[in-house]
Formats: sequence, structure tokens, C-alpha cells
Amino acid sequence: MVEKTMKKLNYDRSALIETLHTAQETFGYLENETLKFIARRLKLPFAKVYGVATFYHFFRLKPKGKHTIVVCMGTACYIKNANKILERLEKKFNIKAGETTKDELLSLISARCVGSCSLAPIAIYDDKTVGHLSVEESEKEAEELIK
Repeated sequence: MVEKTMKKLNYDRSALIETLHTAQETFGYLENETLKFIARRLKLPFAKVYGVATFYHFFRLKPKGKHTIVVCMGTACYIKNANKILERLEKKFNIKAGETTKDELLSLISARCVGSCSLAPIAIYDDKTVGHLSVEESEKEAEELIK
């Protein structure tokens, strides 16, 4: 599927993001061997492919958990204690942002901005967006998610 996407786009270097999307949809995440393959086929330096894959929060370099929590760390959210929300969730689940619990039940992600500044601080629990979060409420939402 990845090769098919690159071929359809004539192995154009500007097709990198679309190719990464296809690879992630196909394999669930982007492991190093996949990134190296894409770099070779698109004739791009590995560092460029890796840089793009790590810059955008929707790309994953590790398997995703059954559930996902995305905590916005944009300026508006950060000012309203998003960092404390993230710290509480990291402590509760014994993982850091960008990691998945050992049982693969939960992935915790920090995003540069989710574009909902008026709801700051905000987090997304799977497909449920919750704004004006308190630290305590963020933990309660997380517990509900993994029930």
C-alpha cells in the first residue's frame, strides 16, 4: 500500500506527508525501518523523513494504545495549567507524553495546539473533546475512558 501511494504520486518528494499517512494507516505506527524505506524510495535524507514524522503530533513512532488522550500545550492552554494536567496524567499512568502504557491500554500525547483556544485548557479523550479542564477533572475523564 505504501509503495502504491508513492508510485501513484510519481515518487515525488513533496508526497512525503501523504506517504507517511498511508504507512501509518497500514502499519498502525511508523517504525524506523518504515521511515528508512520511505526515505530511500523518495530519495530523501532519513533525517528529513524522521523530522517530519516527529514534528506532527498525529504521526506515531510507537504502537498506539486502545485509548488516546491528547493534551493541548498551546500558549492559551499552557497559561491555564495544561502542564499540570499533563503531569498528573503522566504520574497516574506512569508514562510520559508520547508513550503508551505497558498494557497498551492508553497512549498519552501532548499537542502543540489543537486550535480551540477559547476552551483552554483542553484535552481530547479518544474522540471526546473536553474544555475548561481542571487537573482533577482531567484525571476523572481519563478514568472514565479506560473503564
